[in-house]
Amino acid sequence: MSSLQETFSPDGPLARAIIGYRVRAQQVDMAERIATAINGCSVFIAEAGTGTGKTFAYLVPALQSGGKVIVSTGTKTLQDQLFNKDLPMVREALKAPVRIALLKGRANYVCPYHLQRALADGRFLTREDAADARRISIFARLTHSGDKAECLDVPENSPVWNHATSTRENCLGQECPDYKGCFVMQARREAMAADLVVVNHHLFFADVMLRDEGMAELLPACNTVIFDEAHQLPEVATLFFGDTVSTAQVLDLARDARSEGLANARDCLELQTGGRQLEKVARDLRLAVGIDAGRFACGQLLEKPEFAPALKLLEEEVAKFAAILETQAQRAEGLEKCWQRAVELVARIAEWQKTSDGYVRWGEAYTQSLQLNSTPLDVAEIFKKQMGGHPRAWIFTSATLAVQGRFQHYCSELGLGEPETACWESPFDYARQAVLYAPLGMPEPNSFGYSDAVVDAAFPALLASGGRAFFLCTSLRAMRRTHELLKARLEDEGHELPLLLQGEGSKNDLLQRFRHLGNAVLVGSQSFWEGVDVRGEALSLVVIDKIPFAPPDDPVLAARIEQMRQQGRNPFMEYQLPRAVINVKQGAGRLIRDETDRGVLMICDPRLLSKPYGRRVWQSLPPMRRTRELSEVINFLAGR
Repeated sequence: MSSLQETFSPDGPLARAIIGYRVRAQQVDMAERIATAINGCSVFIAEAGTGTGKTFAYLVPALQSGGKVIVSTGTKTLQDQLFNKDLPMVREALKAPVRIALLKGRANYVCPYHLQRALADGRFLTREDAADARRISIFARLTHSGDKAECLDVPENSPVWNHATSTRENCLGQECPDYKGCFVMQARREAMAADLVVVNHHLFFADVMLRDEGMAELLPACNTVIFDEAHQLPEVATLFFGDTVSTAQVLDLARDARSEGLANARDCLELQTGGRQLEKVARDLRLAVGIDAGRFACGQLLEKPEFAPALKLLEEEVAKFAAILETQAQRAEGLEKCWQRAVELVARIAEWQKTSDGYVRWGEAYTQSLQLNSTPLDVAEIFKKQMGGHPRAWIFTSATLAVQGRFQHYCSELGLGEPETACWESPFDYARQAVLYAPLGMPEPNSFGYSDAVVDAAFPALLASGGRAFFLCTSLRAMRRTHELLKARLEDEGHELPLLLQGEGSKNDLLQRFRHLGNAVLVGSQSFWEGVDVRGEALSLVVIDKIPFAPPDDPVLAARIEQMRQQGRNPFMEYQLPRAVINVKQGAGRLIRDETDRGVLMICDPRLLSKPYGRRVWQSLPPMRRTRELSEVINFLAGR
């Protein structure tokens, strides 16, 4: 086996096998530090700026380690890219005899049992849904993996997927008639036999908590865990270390029980009438919080006069329905599973109504459903416990983990103590390639008409760049207003620049259109702040409307702030500001993706310069040239 220096050298295996490969000192250094951490079964945190090549920097030592490795990514998109492109490329270059596998959550795999049940019941509301179901059925017969990402004929957000996949609650396990051909079980078997398994953070934590998705068996055998896009971990951990119950789960139970009843207990009419009554009560609970979607603290929910009685009624109806199911449970495995789900739902609804120290209770209303959550205010102790036990290496890497080169915020959020850390700057020449522009005369960010001021300030830069711009907004309301203002202004002044809006298509579809058009303007919110890669001239201007502080009325944030204040700590400096800095770094990272890219990062928020903490924001950004003068921006975009 060649040394890491040889592997990454100008005439090494990577250079010979990969077109366009070039040696980067940061990448080699990072790979050596990761190899040391793997050999020593230690914790290592690495921030590597855009262009460092961090994927190869962890894949090479992982493939050469000789142990079992789990690589966890922030998104399924990166998971697919790693497994289908990067990993095979590096493995082939190194001639490494390593078995690799891809493992996703069960909702990503076709379930033949539930698909056939749905087709037989004719559960589809539209002709398009019925056509999607037929396409999935054909795909299920031809596919090796059953992974819905490979079913290109059916959109990922098609409602039919809910009927064509299984959940932890409705999976029949070994009693399923299709168990032998189960795609989920096949993926787990392949993962168990592999040397390197690619998962995502949601799957990792869902399994750590639920012991359901195959990771429970994987982890004990594993020598190294590598988290890429590790900045997302605190958020994902918070989501999974809490408890959730939703009206959507109740509706699914009612639907599945009625379907099982028609197949296996046709004489039990109570299942049909009870199921319909349960659906009504679940929908009534959603209506009890009002029409608008949004997040509500527990106190806000209880202030709504209809909420508490509607929740009590739902609890009673689920208990009644569980009693009906218990009388039929022995008639079929599916009915027994429905009974178990009903009993669990009763327990979870009851549990949500209790107060627990260290947890905040809150609700989130969606268009069609209400989700009740109990969320831990601090995940550090829980996460630290998950890392205990069998000695193994834990590697955390991302382009955005540090605040001004320090990792205290990140380490305290995850309970990592004081591990080895390192920061590598991007190899890009930011002083030559990019300008940070903070416009003069901006009003306070919370003032009326702020989005109008953002568009007014950005419009000359937008024309100078000939479109080719992202507008990254901190709220959906600001996003819609910005889009509306840009549309009117472009039409009034006769500029023919294509204008795209988040939500008008899938994220991938919008990005493809943006790249293809070459002069488009894309207005987005949270979805486009990270995980988006547009290289070349198609993107030359990134406009950020405000420093992205989380809304202080968010129930979880409000409770965290209160807890930190009670502990005598400063929640703004210790928690809110570091998170905002990491988010700004993510947004800024959209601009320069290659050695030849050039562009302007425009941050409109006047607090960047007017507030003492603004310095912490811009000092955490890459070393771009800074200006407050529009003329400098226009000259730079014109290439002067």
